Parts: sequence; structure tokens; C-alpha cells
Amino acid sequence: MSRAAKLTLGASILGSALIIWGVHFLQERERETMYQGVLRDDERRREKMRQREEELQRSMQKRELYERVQTVSKHAPDPEGPS
Repeated sequence: MSRAAKLTLGASILGSALIIWGVHFLQERERETMYQGVLRDDERRREKMRQREEELQRSMQKRELYERVQTVSKHAPDPEGPS
């Protein structure tokens, strides 16, 4: 095999190896980026749930306060007025 053919073969092998490594590196980086997105979504969901629970607690406290201050009837008055 001539020297030029050996250099061409070596360069081709080296180039192929670098391309394969580069693609693998990009895939790993993309996978990690996607996983970080999942973690951010989970944190956002937990924060939203916490806020909703706090809002529910405030709403329940307001209801208790209003029920102590105001009288609450079981049925609504007739909107047409008395017959």
C-alpha cells in the first residue's frame, strides 16, 4: 500500500472516529438538557400545588370567619319575591 493511501486511510478513520464521538457528545448533552427541563417542570408543579394549598387554607379561614359573623341559611330566598 502506498504512503498516500495509508495517510488517506488513517485520516478517514480519524475523521470517522471524531464524527462519531461528536455525535455521541451532542446526544448526551441534549439528553441532560431535556432531563433538566423535566426537573424544572416538577419544581414548577410542586410550587403551583403549594400555592393552591395556601389559597385553599386562606379560603377556608375566610369562610369560617364569615360564618361566625354572618348567619347562613340552608336555602336561598325566592328570587321572584313572596307570593
